[in-house]
Amino acid sequence: MARSFTPTTFEDIDPDRRPSLAAALVPVLAVVAFLGIGSAVLGLDPHAPLLWSIAFVGAFGLWLGYDWDALYDGIANGLVMGLQALLIIFTIYGLIATWVSAGTIPGLMYFGLEILTPTTFLPAAAVVAAVVAFAIGSSWTTVGTLGVAFVGIGAGLGIPDPMTVGAVLSGAYAGDKQSPLSDTTNLAAGVTNTDLYAHIRRMRTGTLLAFGLAVLGFLALGLRASGAIPAGRIAEIQGALGGTYAVTLLAFIPLLVTFGLALRGHAPLPTLVAGVFAGVLTTIVVQGVGFVAAWDTFMYGTAPESGSELVNDLLATGGLTGSAWTITVVVAALALGGILERTGVLAVIAHAFTSSVRSPGALVAGTGVSAIVINALTAQQYMSIVLPSVTLRNTYEEFGLDTDQLSRAVEAAGTPTGALFPWHAGAVYMAGVTGVPTLEYAPYYLFAFLSPLVLFAMAATGYSLNATPTDAGGVGAAPAATADSAATDDD
Repeated sequence: MARSFTPTTFEDIDPDRRPSLAAALVPVLAVVAFLGIGSAVLGLDPHAPLLWSIAFVGAFGLWLGYDWDALYDGIANGLVMGLQALLIIFTIYGLIATWVSAGTIPGLMYFGLEILTPTTFLPAAAVVAAVVAFAIGSSWTTVGTLGVAFVGIGAGLGIPDPMTVGAVLSGAYAGDKQSPLSDTTNLAAGVTNTDLYAHIRRMRTGTLLAFGLAVLGFLALGLRASGAIPAGRIAEIQGALGGTYAVTLLAFIPLLVTFGLALRGHAPLPTLVAGVFAGVLTTIVVQGVGFVAAWDTFMYGTAPESGSELVNDLLATGGLTGSAWTITVVVAALALGGILERTGVLAVIAHAFTSSVRSPGALVAGTGVSAIVINALTAQQYMSIVLPSVTLRNTYEEFGLDTDQLSRAVEAAGTPTGALFPWHAGAVYMAGVTGVPTLEYAPYYLFAFLSPLVLFAMAATGYSLNATPTDAGGVGAAPAATADSAATDDD
């Protein structure tokens, strides 16, 4: 789970340094412009536009009267919030390399090509990913392990990689949102002072509806994408895999170790590290690779020579050193989010939102929108959960809404949508481990669109809103006074 962190609220800001709403929107619009122009117009990687954004927001903070130490504290807070994500990225890159060299991922591809068909592959990948993510409580681990194998299986079946990644992500995030082992699920419940299982129950209807629609969408895509597999293609791929790796059940030891520890409730990071050691050991024992060579694979990745260009491309990995591009983007994005938070920009915008809310449905829908916006601005899902929760908790009480309404809104909209923004920590990670750019898989990541849309539809119709009469008079009456201050996290 994310390290403890209490965001700056509207009341926390020194009035002499508090920007007006119009002023607070200036750095936000600048960030959007820098990222949009840098990526879409100039074709740059996110690093430079993120640096421009950090410099602009930093200058804005100096103009407000903050000194460098205060701005640095904001950057540090952003990095602390994303520290676990950074460590997981480091580890998962090495883990994927060791699982390839151990024959684990090649074995999953080999047997998957025998079982799945082009028509059933996409919905099956989504459902399997959902079950695994629910069982282990980690969408990132699911995508970084099984997801990588599914990309290989889909390629063998003639399914475009972006479709496969969209299906896997949809299942992984849907399962993660319903898992009591998930860090984001626990965080959403904890920061809103909601019972964990009450939070999960409140999310269940919306999650199942959104995921069910996504599975139907993948079934339709599978019917459209399926066609005649070139003669001998599967046999060629299986032959290349079998000729390069010892395809045996023993190769699945890393999979059993990792998911076994996750099922027993162990934290993601030590679980993944155990998976690395299991992968190295299996590489040595089952594949007959030397000790030093096995650890070199962990460090520098794999470059198989199987005789099949498709297999070589699918199983080429960068190892620990291959994470550098991803890590640098995530660090810059987290720093940007931290400095936006520290200068009070996000708090001022959130306060303006709470001042304009007039109904329970609008409050829930607006909470979802704010979670998505904060995802885009801070580049990490923890902040998209923590900031709206702390800022709006009192407002929910004034509207007579239970805290599980707030926890559902921030997670339904915040958790799955981060992977849609190319500079977001989740998106950078998903694109890095699957090899499919964010903007290519985004149109097929159906759950990311359906989850917030279902939330908005439920808010608009009043379905599942349990607003109770308030002192202001009547169910859903606007609060008598605006919540200028946010409750702090008592956990």
